[in-house]
Amino acid sequence: MLGSGQNCRFRFSEGERSDADHDYALHTLKDIRYDRWREFDPEAAVLHTAHAGDARGQVEPQQIIANGTDWRFLDELKRELKPDPICLEEDVDMQIIQSRRRFLAGLTAAGTASLVGAPTRVLAEPGPETTRIRLAKIPSICVAPQYVAEDLLRAEGFTEVAYVATGPGAATASAVANGEIDFSLNFVTNSIVALDSGARLTLLGGVHPGCFELFAKRGIDSVVDLKGRNVGVQGLGSGPHLFLASIAAYVGLDPTRDINWVVDPAVKPKELFARGDIDAFLGFPPDPQELRRSKVGHVIVNSTVDRPWSQYFCCILSGNSDFVAAHPVATKRVLRAILKAADLCTAAPALVAERLVAGGFASHYNDAFAAISELPYRKWRDYDSTDTVRFYALRLKEIGLIGSTPDRIIAEGTDWRFLNELKRELKT
Repeated sequence: MLGSGQNCRFRFSEGERSDADHDYALHTLKDIRYDRWREFDPEAAVLHTAHAGDARGQVEPQQIIANGTDWRFLDELKRELKPDPICLEEDVDMQIIQSRRRFLAGLTAAGTASLVGAPTRVLAEPGPETTRIRLAKIPSICVAPQYVAEDLLRAEGFTEVAYVATGPGAATASAVANGEIDFSLNFVTNSIVALDSGARLTLLGGVHPGCFELFAKRGIDSVVDLKGRNVGVQGLGSGPHLFLASIAAYVGLDPTRDINWVVDPAVKPKELFARGDIDAFLGFPPDPQELRRSKVGHVIVNSTVDRPWSQYFCCILSGNSDFVAAHPVATKRVLRAILKAADLCTAAPALVAERLVAGGFASHYNDAFAAISELPYRKWRDYDSTDTVRFYALRLKEIGLIGSTPDRIIAEGTDWRFLNELKRELKT
């Protein structure tokens, strides 16, 4: 595995090369990361690629590795051909300087009109009412657009962009409502529950569907089979609990009486599931990617592909209501940056995964790349945010987790004006 980045698919016959071909080849070769052979794990790459074949009933990935690979020489050479530490020290500052330049260049190289955006219209808008913006930093890869939007936000006129560490789900909703942060992507279910309690939140637009996957142990083949089973969640009222309670109610289960919710603040549900201490667990990236890699359990609901969950947004951008009211231009500019970043996740998942790891938003490149590649980030144009809020609000009201009607949540807690403008502006 000698390079990472773009696929190298150009070949020139004698006499066919033009100046444009030369420039294209030079640009491509410069972008391919030939220096990463020391860092990346070729076995992980083989596993990731082979899983697609495995899904079609071909040879098991582990069999391919056992019969078709030999890393002995590579391991020896990694020890032998260590990079010169003096050269590395000299290169560190330059790499930091080039990092942002490469990412911004990637925005253009990813190459759609939605990423570049309607520059004339943006320039014609007044500048943002404030140049400081605060976003949540939460342990979830699926909100990648929020993490890679920093340079896009600066292009929108924000000179100070801060990421504030918060907990997921209910903690994120509380941080936005209390003014600790200004905006964040968050689970739609937690946002609805917060609005029901009177939180100062405004939902601005759905960004992506999919995301969560329901893993179960052998012998559990459907959601109905969860009746009487032990299901792990980080806490009651957490995003996984609200989503899974909604799913259970949709198929006729009473999530309060029919499911044994296991809450252990000291141990993550994924770890309990891997140990066999619980029967099922609803995971968000990178947990599903890690479990598949470890061949633990099997998926009985994948919200990226299974209806009706695949037809509704999982994560919606919310803003502090007072901020949105006082800074409408800034609000639209934030939403535009997030939506462009969502397009970037589809157009250049490898670039985004690399940025997440470099920024400390993800630990493992392969898991980040797999999660970003699987999620349909372009669906923000196609799906109806109102339908999503109505669907989940109805589920949550049916099981007694909120008292407000869906219409009240929509009337008092949403503002789709900026989204509707941007759907017209950022056409594919």
